[in-house]
Order: sequence, then C-alpha cells, then structure tokens
Amino acid sequence: MPTSQPEAAGPSEDRATPDDLLHTRTGTEVSAEDVVLAAGRDLTPRNLEWARRKLESEGPAALEKLLP
Repeated sequence: MPTSQPEAAGPSEDRATPDDLLHTRTGTEVSAEDVVLAAGRDLTPRNLEWARRKLESEGPAALEKLLP
C-alpha cells in the first residue's frame, strides 16, 4: 500500500491552466485594470492610462491579445 506524500497533495507546478481561466468570456466588460494585469505590469496611474488608450484603440480584443 503506497504511503501518501504531503507534497503530492498540493497543486503541481507543471499543470497547465485551463483555457476558461485564461481568456475573457463573451459579454464581460474589460477594464483598464484587467489590461494592466494581463500585461504583467503594476497598477500605477501611468500604466492605467496606457491601458485606457489601448482599450480605446483596440476595444476588448486588447485583453485577448495579451493573454496566451
């Protein structure tokens, strides 16, 4: 009978994140904060302004372009 290992009970680092957690859903509003975080940037006034401009020019697709 195998013994349980504590580290085996936690999430594995080599598991892929499901697509439904990576991509926006149809009908959801995309905020400047979403774009900043998807770009891996800090939430600063400068980055939020960059994200607002990006959303104005690209629309909600701006977020999809940043996600894998």
